[in-house]
Amino acid sequence: MVEYLIRRLGLMVPTALLVTMGVFALIHLTPGDPATVILAESYTPEAAAAIDRDLGLDKPLPQQYLLYMGRLLHGDLGHSVRNKLPVTQAIGERLPATIELGIAALLWSLLVAIPLGTLAALRRGRALDFVASGLTVAGISVPNFVLGILLILFFGLLLRVLPVGGFAALTDSVPDNLSRLVMPAIALGTFGAATNMRFTRSSMIEVLNQDYIRTARAKGAGWWRVVNRHALKNALIPVVTIVGLQVGAILEGALVTETVFSWPGVGKLAVESIFSKDFPVVQGIVLMAALAFMFANLLVDLVYAWLDPRISYS
Repeated sequence: MVEYLIRRLGLMVPTALLVTMGVFALIHLTPGDPATVILAESYTPEAAAAIDRDLGLDKPLPQQYLLYMGRLLHGDLGHSVRNKLPVTQAIGERLPATIELGIAALLWSLLVAIPLGTLAALRRGRALDFVASGLTVAGISVPNFVLGILLILFFGLLLRVLPVGGFAALTDSVPDNLSRLVMPAIALGTFGAATNMRFTRSSMIEVLNQDYIRTARAKGAGWWRVVNRHALKNALIPVVTIVGLQVGAILEGALVTETVFSWPGVGKLAVESIFSKDFPVVQGIVLMAALAFMFANLLVDLVYAWLDPRISYS
């Protein structure tokens, strides 16, 4: 297991390097430059050239990339073009809100998907199965920003039971924090819930038709005991794979969801930084997202061995 972990961590290094190269090239080849955004109406070619010199943007792209990698190897992601804050500080201030939203969205998707997917498999062809299938199609079809707006209209403006947006720190007020968390978490996690429900249902149906399930039943084991102790664990292996991939989807969806609900997380920071051509912040956020995605997939591989002891990485 230790050898496997070392090998996987080693493979993350070239992957992260390729991510930095791709993001650096894409961002610097897009039209516009930070000087135009910073100067706005006071723009002059001389002032823009001075800002480019200060930011190092007057150098050739290969030289800029080498300088960026040199700082990165020392743990320096650079400074924000907009407010001169270190990128690590700018991201660090927003990261707790995004982590809270991401965890809540993931919990929502699992708490909805696994029970409903399991029940749909056990009641295949019945009313519950058709309802679950309909919810799956709806959850996959409706974009998270559309769902977010519908939630705001219904729960925020019509019923007035939940705040329409904003953020309250968990340390300041737990009820206020949770009430503002509900709608963004549902909007962000519903697509994952629909996907997980579909995979849980199909995987559970496949597992229930296996010989060892029939053997357990023939030995007199109760139906729910067979489902909980034998079927569910094996049925969750494909679901765990999808959940690992959803880490990236949650970070991507946070760009829109946090903007819709004025949630001050990393996603909203990324949108603001893209529009203001704040290259260092965008690069730092993408690198963080790539590392989160890679570590999530590593964790998924380790969970495989817990779910199925036959899986070995030695």
